[in-house]
Amino acid sequence: MSAPQKVSVTEPRWVQRLLIGAALAFLAFFLLLPLLAVFTEALRKGFDVYLNSITEEDAWSAVKLTLTVAALAVPLNLFFGICAAWAVAKFDFKGKQFLMTLIDLPFSVSPVVSGLIYVLVFGAQGWFGPWLLEHNIKIIFAAPGMALATIFVTFPFVARELIPLMEAQGTDEEQAAIVLGASGWQTFWRVTLPNVKWGLLYGVILCNARAMGEFGAVSVVSGHIRGMTNTIPLHVEILYNEYQFVAAFAVASLLALLALVTLALKSWIEWRGLLAVPSDDLPPENPNPPAATGVHA
Repeated sequence: MSAPQKVSVTEPRWVQRLLIGAALAFLAFFLLLPLLAVFTEALRKGFDVYLNSITEEDAWSAVKLTLTVAALAVPLNLFFGICAAWAVAKFDFKGKQFLMTLIDLPFSVSPVVSGLIYVLVFGAQGWFGPWLLEHNIKIIFAAPGMALATIFVTFPFVARELIPLMEAQGTDEEQAAIVLGASGWQTFWRVTLPNVKWGLLYGVILCNARAMGEFGAVSVVSGHIRGMTNTIPLHVEILYNEYQFVAAFAVASLLALLALVTLALKSWIEWRGLLAVPSDDLPPENPNPPAATGVHA
């Protein structure tokens, strides 16, 4: 099958240039200019001050806590995303649409509200607060509560990347593998996963970026204990409120660098994903796709 040809446009050239110019101006004003301002302010007093700002004890504690929270949230959301996508894309069952709604819930709920929910459940006056105090277990105003809040706001990312890919993949290959004697695990590992690996990696990158940059939910459950329960975004807020602008922008530049790395990885994954599926190998579109049937793992 030959590669699809580009659709020609009929608008005048000046209209095309106007649209491209407007898009570039928008990106420059709302994306490039803020990034430039962050690094300019961070380096305003020299590289030595910048280095000291990001290596001092409280900043380093915030970096370590941010990495710890992300290291807890991302693997759990990876596991949940794979299970949820497998269930939604490969099985027909009652409550499927309700499950999809629950997966999208963090997109519609304010992160601050999600943090308050955990305070209601695990706080000292919450549902499980007395039991937790009795057993000397601390969740709110501690790292476990921050990890739980981060997991809540980030769990749709992996699932939402995988579900469309698995639905487009269908179940024909899995059924063929099972007929040939493959187990459920072998079918997933050798058939399903290779077809969605780039989408999976893309979802993990987005999940990690959101986990490391989350502010609202983490702010509610952290307690803002300096050097103990402050992540990078919370530490930036404290420095800025204390009028330590250079230090605040220096630490904020770490999040800006994370955003740039995420963007680069996103572009690389999209490029590799396109290379992994040559246009000549794409199957023709089927206007009447077969209904999905269950493939048991």
